[in-house]
Amino acid sequence: MATQDSARTGGVSFETDEETRLILDSLDEFVEQEVEPLESELGETWSNPRLRHEDDGRLVDEVVDAIETIRKKSAEAGFYAMNLPEDVGGEGVSNVTWYRAKKHVASHGTGLSEFVLAGPEGPKPLLMQAEGEQVEAYLEPAIRGEKSTAFAQTEPGVGSDSPSMETSAAKDGDEWVINGQKQWITNAPYADFVQVFARTTPQDEAGRYGGITCFIVEDDEFELGSMNNAVGMEGLQAELLFDDVRVPEDRVLGQPDAAFYNAMDFLSLGRLELGAEAIGYAEHLIEKGVEYANDREAFGRPIGKFQGISHKLAKGRARTYAADAAGLRLAWQMDQGEQAIEEASILKWFATNAFWEVADDVVQVHGGNGLAEDNPFMEHLHVARILRIVEGTDEIQLNTIAKQLGIS
Repeated sequence: MATQDSARTGGVSFETDEETRLILDSLDEFVEQEVEPLESELGETWSNPRLRHEDDGRLVDEVVDAIETIRKKSAEAGFYAMNLPEDVGGEGVSNVTWYRAKKHVASHGTGLSEFVLAGPEGPKPLLMQAEGEQVEAYLEPAIRGEKSTAFAQTEPGVGSDSPSMETSAAKDGDEWVINGQKQWITNAPYADFVQVFARTTPQDEAGRYGGITCFIVEDDEFELGSMNNAVGMEGLQAELLFDDVRVPEDRVLGQPDAAFYNAMDFLSLGRLELGAEAIGYAEHLIEKGVEYANDREAFGRPIGKFQGISHKLAKGRARTYAADAAGLRLAWQMDQGEQAIEEASILKWFATNAFWEVADDVVQVHGGNGLAEDNPFMEHLHVARILRIVEGTDEIQLNTIAKQLGIS
């Protein structure tokens, strides 16, 4: 597979190399042979959001089982966490290849294909800090798709201002005692273990970004609170409660008091992935919009002949084209070892807003049909809206860009 070393040779290229093209073609085959049959087998249980969830919003067992099946089969095929190093079970593909793969899978639209490549439930670079028994117990099973995780940082009163978290952990002998509450945690209802951020040293001693430690907490050690059925992520997020939860010293992930800095080191990757998904979804919608605009007739001709329709799709194409160029540049910079903080914020802000505009316009192009429950367009619009908040809100991205400009 396309390695990170090969991606560092030469300048940035917009050409998809042969090795990456083979990966993308294989992903198409995987979706066709493994994902689509599962969606068909689930039938209305999958296609109808009302049947997809329990009364409290939790995904029904059949859907949870299907997601786990896809994750494991993808890992067996070498796709799921292929961006991670080979020595821990990944494939060591470059960031450029990972970006292309993320975008390509998303171009199939929302659906079970969302779970083919590792997302918030899968292994991320922070988990690469696992040491000793943590590797066998958590990292390797997550890469194989046998276990899923969750990244527990956000709290009810602390979103973008995460260093001000109230969840705390205090040392008691050879154990840590965790108390606090987390909210809007993706995959929390289904995770085998969570990575919990807690303050272990007060800010006035450790500084704003110091004094935060990450702990591995297993699913039978915390209480699952209410489901957080955010639009676009219905059934995927929940509240976590920690009431004197005791974990041994060997559950500290990375160095004590350094978790926030460690997480910031990998911030660009999360924004690269999310940007890629937003662009892929937007491309899918534009394709569907063009098909409809050419087929649907009004006033004696296809509605695509009217500029009010054609210009919406043309603007969507221009936005996604520009966003894709930004994504490739960011991925290439990351392969050169750059943190690319400004570029990551630019991509995240631009790509998710492009997706939002495209999703809204494609609903409009379809008119009343775009609002129908049996069409996917409103579901994409819901996803587009939440992507402008997760991994840093629009405002956080613009603040970061302004700071890089020296004006904030």
